[in-house]
Amino acid sequence: MKITADLHMHIILDGDDWKAAMDHHKKGPDEELIRSRLAAYRDAGITFLRDGGDKYGACLRAKELAPEYGITYLTPAFPIHQKGHYGGFIGRGWGDLDEYCELVETAGEKGADFIKLMLTGLMDFNNAGRLTEAPMASDDILTVIDEAHDQGFAVMAHCNGAQAARTAALAGVESIEHGAFLNKEALHAMADAGTVWIPTLAPIANLRGTGRFPDKVLEYDLKTARENILYAVSIGVPVGAGSDAGAYMVPHVQGIINEYDLLREILGERTDEILSDAEDRLKKVFC
Repeated sequence: MKITADLHMHIILDGDDWKAAMDHHKKGPDEELIRSRLAAYRDAGITFLRDGGDKYGACLRAKELAPEYGITYLTPAFPIHQKGHYGGFIGRGWGDLDEYCELVETAGEKGADFIKLMLTGLMDFNNAGRLTEAPMASDDILTVIDEAHDQGFAVMAHCNGAQAARTAALAGVESIEHGAFLNKEALHAMADAGTVWIPTLAPIANLRGTGRFPDKVLEYDLKTARENILYAVSIGVPVGAGSDAGAYMVPHVQGIINEYDLLREILGERTDEILSDAEDRLKKVFC
């Protein structure tokens, strides 16, 4: 298969030092850098990118420039997170429903193609099977997804853990990003809702052997992801390829090549069929 899309990436990040990468655009998007990354994707034959957003507008500038490179570029403008919880480094936070609704409206005014919601924390790479914090309350998950839908947006959800994923699927979320530590109940809810799952394996796999985190934890996390991906596919959950390019050890362009190879190890001969179906479904919903 010729890889033509990365369904989850961050143009603002560099795969190395997130703080320095963010600060680089703090006074305004660096157009030269953005163009260089778009050119690299174009030269690799990648024509569709779905950015996870950022608070400094690099993704919005990339969207404006992308047609020059023959790339369809989708962005949420910025991720939206609950104040005091994960997401502050890259997104904008809300404290009550009125504030949340204002952020959704602002994203729309800036040209967002969809809404990106941060529903949970990260995988805890030092402790197998754990997350860095408790997920958003179920009632809040239902409310924020419903409100985004009411304002006419599809929703990309940064979401780990079975409880949060199941709740998001019950709310009709269009895609779940990362999706660590799911279970059969959550996966069946996702299948019923037609939720596209972008498992982003590269940010886990590319850490192996670096000494940054225990390899035994990383291997456990990958093992559970592999098992869940196989089960998800068997019950009809659309599984797509997004690398989270820009995350630590996940360089632009090379990240999606890594992601494809990791998924092919799991999915075998059906890889291209499965990934193409998920990409087509996602485009119908998000474009």
